[in-house]
Amino acid sequence: MKRRPMRIFTIPPGMPFLPALARRLQELAGDDPLALSRMTVLLPTRRAVRSLREAFLALSPDRPLILPRLSPLGDVDDDELLFADEMPESADLPPAIPDLRRRFILARAILRMPGHASRPDLAVALAGELARFLDQVQTERLDFSNLKKLAPDEYARHWQQTLDFLSILTSAWPRVLKQEGAIDPAERRNRALAMLARQWTRRPPREPVIAAGSTGTIPATAELLAAVARLPQGAVVLPGLDRELDDSSWAQLDETHPQFGIAQLLNRLGVARDDVADWPGGAPSETARARLLSEAMRPAATTDAWHGAVAIDAAASRGLQRVDCTSPQAEASTIALLMRQALETPGRTAALVTPDRTLARRVAVELARFGIVIDDSAGSRLSETPPLVFLRLVAELNASAAAPVAFLACLKHPLAAGGRAPGAFRALVRRIETAVLRGPRPAPGFEGLDTALAALPAEHHRGELRDLVAELATHAAPFARLLASNGPPGAVLRAHVDFAEWLAQSNDSPGASRLWAHDAGEAAAEFVAEFAAATGDFPSVPGAVYPAFFLAALGGRVVRPRFGRHPRLAILGLLEARLIKADLMILGGLNEGTWPPEPVLDPWLSRPMRKAFGLPGPERRIGLTAHDFVQAACGAEVVITRARRVEGAPTVPARWLQRLDAVLDAGRQGGALRATQPVAQWLAALDRAPRQAPTPPPAPRPPVACRPTRLSVTQIETLRRDPYAIYARHILRLEALDPIDADPGAAERGIAIHEALAAFVRAYRDELPDNAEAELLRIGEQVFGATLARPTVWAFWWPRYARIARWFVAMERTRRAAGAKPLVCEGEGTLALSLPGGGKFTLTARADRIDELADGTLAIIDYKTGVLPKPSEVALGFAPQLPLEAAIARKGGFRDVPAVRASQLRYWRLSGGRDAGEEVAVDGKRLAKDAPPLDPVVLADDAEAGLARLAARYRDPATPYPARPLFEYAPRYSDYGHLARLKEWATLEDEA
Repeated sequence: MKRRPMRIFTIPPGMPFLPALARRLQELAGDDPLALSRMTVLLPTRRAVRSLREAFLALSPDRPLILPRLSPLGDVDDDELLFADEMPESADLPPAIPDLRRRFILARAILRMPGHASRPDLAVALAGELARFLDQVQTERLDFSNLKKLAPDEYARHWQQTLDFLSILTSAWPRVLKQEGAIDPAERRNRALAMLARQWTRRPPREPVIAAGSTGTIPATAELLAAVARLPQGAVVLPGLDRELDDSSWAQLDETHPQFGIAQLLNRLGVARDDVADWPGGAPSETARARLLSEAMRPAATTDAWHGAVAIDAAASRGLQRVDCTSPQAEASTIALLMRQALETPGRTAALVTPDRTLARRVAVELARFGIVIDDSAGSRLSETPPLVFLRLVAELNASAAAPVAFLACLKHPLAAGGRAPGAFRALVRRIETAVLRGPRPAPGFEGLDTALAALPAEHHRGELRDLVAELATHAAPFARLLASNGPPGAVLRAHVDFAEWLAQSNDSPGASRLWAHDAGEAAAEFVAEFAAATGDFPSVPGAVYPAFFLAALGGRVVRPRFGRHPRLAILGLLEARLIKADLMILGGLNEGTWPPEPVLDPWLSRPMRKAFGLPGPERRIGLTAHDFVQAACGAEVVITRARRVEGAPTVPARWLQRLDAVLDAGRQGGALRATQPVAQWLAALDRAPRQAPTPPPAPRPPVACRPTRLSVTQIETLRRDPYAIYARHILRLEALDPIDADPGAAERGIAIHEALAAFVRAYRDELPDNAEAELLRIGEQVFGATLARPTVWAFWWPRYARIARWFVAMERTRRAAGAKPLVCEGEGTLALSLPGGGKFTLTARADRIDELADGTLAIIDYKTGVLPKPSEVALGFAPQLPLEAAIARKGGFRDVPAVRASQLRYWRLSGGRDAGEEVAVDGKRLAKDAPPLDPVVLADDAEAGLARLAARYRDPATPYPARPLFEYAPRYSDYGHLARLKEWATLEDEA
């Protein structure tokens, strides 16, 4: 039988594909209102189907239409199988195995495989890659038995093990599918498309059938396209066939070329490029841009044509701009500004095309500053939507035994309400946070929280806080028990969802209606239902791993908006952009690794193995995205954007931009593409704030009655260095919150060392034991207590403490041999001052240690585990602790210490490093060469007199508490620096 000639057309890249297709089909329908309904149109994806539907409606906004039968080729379901009632074979076509069920079956096999993932969450993630491998093999119609021919002995051992595993799995996989009563999705699509091709070949439809937008990279799709092209009223419409490329270059296309897929399809169909006709009414009025891009994309083997023979029309780069931004955020702001500008022209449309979903989200956020709400039509990750984030946090809350960070992250989520008004619920959670979750972690579980709350003073109104914790514990108990016992995943999921729904209920809405609402909630509910159905025979999952297992099961699911898209602005993925055009096309993320993407590494087969097996190389994806780039870049007005640096690292422009620059330079068109609009200046002007006179640094002057009349020696130092901190702490009564779930830090380490040394000296005041070092270590173990169980404490702190103990005992023996005798450790003292002009001021101190020396004078010692003050700071009164303690001791202010002078003021620096300890004298031994020695008596006199003057000055209502008046002597850290806006004043002073 003579084969009919094929009817193959193309819509050039400069034309909007779907509008041109819709316009011609309407012309063919003429005045017959039912003609369109008798047509069948096959498109690559569901999204293309929706877009063509919108294109028809845009052409006829004022009259109703009965649209053609629209079907996606990429995902053929039972209810979409064309002419199913006329195809007896369709009744024997098994359903596709659900994606999650298949991944769980494969994950079980991976868990049994030696040398691979042993954790269920990692196995599920790897199973996703294995499922993709199965689909690739079936899509290319390869035989799994050929795996045995890959000569494993030629590869590394781990590749041999992988091949053995794949051979065993693929030989058993058909039996698994038979037990499931299903087949793989790719195999089902192959069979459905082949069935349709056979049916149309035997009984051609009497009505028009058009296959549009597909390049036939799937063999089964290519066969169907061939069948459609031979139908009496069939037609295949290709997107953007390159007619400009010379025949020599066409014959040398590789996988990275944008025309490689179309060239393969034409070869399969036996059709020459010149035999492809233009779609009626689809020829663009301007082809200069298409010629430019064709020249830029020519195969590497023929790029020598750029030298000398290239003639580029000046119109080719007209309307084509390139904007290189400093960062991804700057790129997003630039794109948002360009899209906003497009709205200034009535009816003008703009679209961002990018494979970078992070950039897409940033642009959506930036558009919100203009009051524009826009959705990413390529969808957002389901794992990042509020319902799935909430479900993940609920799992982490229970798996972590109510650890502080997990507790607060879950209960502060907008969906959490616990049967109360959401605002009231979060207020209770914040009270629990400030009461028991700031600082060291309470005991594990809700019981530990309740114990910590029970120990609070009555003024915390602990009753209602304990009631909330009790409710949480009661409703979380089934979930927590299953996690603790490593229950079956299905049962764990049911308990997980039950607790999440209880926690999501508010005072006026049930939890289910809040948790599963809107598109994201519906998608989350579908995932949970599929998860429950797929885990029936999956082995138990350790409770600690369950949150990661739950998240791994999500894979790369996305949620796409169904309604509410902006009528004139759009954010498109590459699949949508291939067939859609806007007046302004913005191509974002044109960096190597983003667009084009990095080649995906196959965890199952190496590159040589894939090639030997017959699978396409990873570079094929580069060719597909190159085709998308050319299609989008052929618009009348195009702006290409990229970020020069990402996360601080320089980026490489997309290879296509470098080629464009080379071609334009060879064609004497001024070299690289540039921005023709001052977008950077617009952006800078948009964010430039009007210049304002800065507010002076705070210098509050509270009433004298509010000012403190009692401070410690360390607070006197703060008053000298940072008066504003005294104002905030003692007058405003503001206290810094501890970090959440705080690990012991430097302050806690210093406190523990001080307590251990004080306990040792008090226990052996008169005589040291023979095993003094061992005894000091024993006391240290008691003081450090449970913190020694923390890895960081045991690995870093304890070895340092052991070295400090060795140095301390040696120093102690030396001092006692010289006649020194400890009098007090952690001794408290006071000194009352009568101020000039009237009034009293009380100085308090807690001395680390005071010794009596052989000559009857005193030695005042301060243990320092941090940085020592400089001698000049001591002399100028900015580090007055030891001199003030000497003044208190001289007046008999310390109990059990005689009222005599101090002849030694010493710091014992206890670092625990290579030099575990060091004695540093304040009385002249470590001053600069030319500085006079400092007499402790003079230091004490000066410190007391200076304190009297300082206290009297702050009794004057005109004296302010300024924010760091002397930056040279400012403290290294202040709890109140943000309140005083110190960085702002420092910047202003630098500018001045």
